[in-house]
Amino acid sequence: MIITRRAFTVALSLTGLATLVGFSPLHLITEAMAQTSADVAKPQSLPDMALGPKDAKVTIYEYASMTCPHCAAFNSEVFPKLKKEYIDTGKVRYVFREFPLDIKAAAGSMLARCIAKGDANKYFAVTDLLFRSQGDWVMTNTTQNLERIGKQAGLSKEQVDNCLKDQSLLDKIAADQKYASEVLKVDSTPTFFVNGERIKGEASLQEFEKKINPLLKS
Repeated sequence: MIITRRAFTVALSLTGLATLVGFSPLHLITEAMAQTSADVAKPQSLPDMALGPKDAKVTIYEYASMTCPHCAAFNSEVFPKLKKEYIDTGKVRYVFREFPLDIKAAAGSMLARCIAKGDANKYFAVTDLLFRSQGDWVMTNTTQNLERIGKQAGLSKEQVDNCLKDQSLLDKIAADQKYASEVLKVDSTPTFFVNGERIKGEASLQEFEKKINPLLKS
């Protein structure tokens, strides 16, 4: 289901965790075979936000929803260690892709894109802030809290409002989610692909090490 502007506006006016009637994450019931690196790496509607060198031997893709508590926990507990050990040392390229499970997650992703303006480091900083303050902006007054976060990043209220009304950006997020759902069979968050091999759920650093280290030696 493609996210519509009307549904988006109505949902953002709500408070709490009430879900939008009729809106559900795009997914297929059946699990697919592990996808190849080429399938995962195909260009999407939005430019990838990535950390680490393009020529790294290992590339990790994360599909996450900004309102997903498991994604927030991974961001807080595992990602900093993964970044320090593998990304900052140039061993791994890390790509973050949006897979909003609800309309508020889509709004958070849109704000991160608008603040970053293509700057990956800034994008990851904003997503980190959104994950760490997830309980605040998701639970109540979503629009007002996103405006506050946008202001902290240097955007005016008008700029945040225009960002959240950007139908083109919303359509691109929905199109990329549709591709991930239908082609890559992503149906929950977080979902990771390590050189094309799927890891589903909130994985530990040790689980990543088991996948990454043999690839680095090959």
